Amino acid sequence: MLRGSVIGTTWMIGLSVRPYLISRAVDDGLRGHDTRALLLWVAAIVVAGMVLAFLGTMRHRTMTMVREDATARSAEVLLRKLAGIGAVLPRRLAAGEVATVGGSDIGYTSHVLTMTGPGVGAVIAYAVIAVVLWSISPFLALCILLGVPAIALVIGPLLRRLERAESVYRQQQGLLTSRANDIVAGLRVLAGVGGRDLFARRYTDRSQRLLAEGYRVGAVNSWVEAFSVAIPGLFLAAVVWLAARMAVTGEITIGQLVAVYGYVATLIVPVLFLLEGSYGVIRGRVAARRIVALLNLTPDHVGHPPDPAGVPAVPGTRSPRSAPAEPAELHDPVTGLTVRAGRLTAVAADDPAAALALADRLGRYVVSDTTWGGVPITAIPLDRVRARILVADHDSYLFAGTLRDILRAWTGGTDSDERLRAGLRTASAQDVADALPDGLDTVLDNRARTLSGGQRQRVRLARALLAEPEVLILVEPTSAVDAHTEARIAERLRAARAGRTTVVLTASPLLLGHADTVAYLTGDRIAATGPHLDLLRSTPGYRYLVSRDGGDDLDGDGGDLDHRGTAGTEGALR
Repeated sequence: MLRGSVIGTTWMIGLSVRPYLISRAVDDGLRGHDTRALLLWVAAIVVAGMVLAFLGTMRHRTMTMVREDATARSAEVLLRKLAGIGAVLPRRLAAGEVATVGGSDIGYTSHVLTMTGPGVGAVIAYAVIAVVLWSISPFLALCILLGVPAIALVIGPLLRRLERAESVYRQQQGLLTSRANDIVAGLRVLAGVGGRDLFARRYTDRSQRLLAEGYRVGAVNSWVEAFSVAIPGLFLAAVVWLAARMAVTGEITIGQLVAVYGYVATLIVPVLFLLEGSYGVIRGRVAARRIVALLNLTPDHVGHPPDPAGVPAVPGTRSPRSAPAEPAELHDPVTGLTVRAGRLTAVAADDPAAALALADRLGRYVVSDTTWGGVPITAIPLDRVRARILVADHDSYLFAGTLRDILRAWTGGTDSDERLRAGLRTASAQDVADALPDGLDTVLDNRARTLSGGQRQRVRLARALLAEPEVLILVEPTSAVDAHTEARIAERLRAARAGRTTVVLTASPLLLGHADTVAYLTGDRIAATGPHLDLLRSTPGYRYLVSRDGGDDLDGDGGDLDHRGTAGTEGALR
């Protein structure tokens, strides 16, 4: 930026050199009938033009480097922040807002930095031209010194109005992007329940409102653009008219008249830079506020222990404690659920949100009073919790890569193909690998979109099983598969996790029937616990929950369901 400012200033001041050279060529060469002087000044004009062309190229190249470098650095900071926020992000900020910030706001802020070079040069060039004009005519110099601030005063209110309109537009654009993301994510479910047209109409209505707001921003911007060209042009005409009157009266020479025209015409360039820069700063400020708002997001304070250097702990957290040395039970005081160590526990909830909240508490993704072996889980170092307790959601993200890389993502990347295939078999997903053209070496895109919903779910389950955590919490692991596949998964899951703690949040009778203990969660409390068959006989609410028809609809791949009822998008329990 410093280099750009130096080059931009030299270029801007250099623009004012040529009018001086032309005035000397007129007065010394043409009016003085001196051919040698005329050729000398013409040569100087050509050299000055070549130097200015080089400086202009270097200025543009430097500012482009500044913009691209700033964009790359900002994107790196933003991505690092997004990765650090983790599970908090979707609860704090809509996906469309994140996409808008990363897609365009960073570019707007980076573009502001490109104004520093020509911006500094414009201010200095303005001062230099005013001084030069003072040597010709103090009256003309005063016109310049007072005229440019007057231009800023005229356009200033429009710029402030543009900033307000731009802020509203950017906010609505983020909301609309979020709505589009939600519709795309749940399109098949919306089609299944007849809600596609309703959401399409709502999206259309919001899109029309955004279009109207965009026209409003465009209208204000058009006035800014018009004034940015018209007012400096009128200013130039007024100054040249005054200079021409002075030339007629003999106060200045013809060469000086030409120089004045050149100086004022040159002054239009820095003035336009300043006006355009003002608009860029407005967009940059709006974008910067949105970026800073995202960067100010912090993960939920889930019990970070005090820093050894003496930095106080986060309010509400506990003193650091050691994790249980051996497998221990988990207890959630909110629901009253106790997960016995080494057993397969299933939780059937009549409210999907309550089940997901329970998983967050057991996995220490939110602040809670959950205990692990009698120790508050928020007092245990987070890395120890993450190393031993794994929450596997049925819709967790699948990054691009080979199927082998996806399966190894949570295991350190050293598993043999035999072990990977054993994990696939437990998840009843060996047919997924067999059906791919290159087997485990097949490259899948982000989210593995080439696979069906049921295939993706079984791959996720295999990945979680291969991680072999001490405590595995599965959220609806079979919501997108048919009953036959689900029965195989239930049987193999119990065998694969024998002797280790497993919690399955589901309403599938096939999975519930293989659990050591089933907990019926109604509202925010455990209403009953016991074997699946006992609860069927003794608890009417449980019986209704697990026996109702989910409206299964095969997705046509011979063993998968994309969704059952409305469970797919919302994470609802069947």
